[in-house]
Amino acid sequence: MQAWYRSRALYDAVMKLVRAGKFDEAMKLAGGIPDGSVRSKAVNGIVVEMAKAGEDYRGALDRAIETALSTKNPTKNLMGLAFEFLEMGKFDDALYIAEHITDLANRSKVQAEVALRLARKGELDRAMKLIEDILDEDVKTWATSMLASEL
Repeated sequence: MQAWYRSRALYDAVMKLVRAGKFDEAMKLAGGIPDGSVRSKAVNGIVVEMAKAGEDYRGALDRAIETALSTKNPTKNLMGLAFEFLEMGKFDDALYIAEHITDLANRSKVQAEVALRLARKGELDRAMKLIEDILDEDVKTWATSMLASEL
């Protein structure tokens, strides 16, 4: 239990550094968070804020993925990160993160959401290609139906 409290305290410190724009220091401190899920949440928060600030976040994104994969529930951590990038309109990054989700249904959900956002932006050909590549048939059917209803 003490490890969790220590993790929360370090997480709060990391987020203060992030708000101050001290991303490198925040990343170093995040590496010392004992609880894997809290560490993943912190690293995810860092990379998201770096992206929002226009910083080069490629290395941090890979670190966030690696950190998420080392947790007890990597799917949850990766999906949260993918949807953060989706909300920022960074569709290629959301798909890159989705590639690391081993749970087929959840990976497919991210792909479907990206496809629907692309279609809304007028990139129908790319959206259709992405839907065709979805491996989970239920999600593919849902995405196709949603796409048809939005046209």
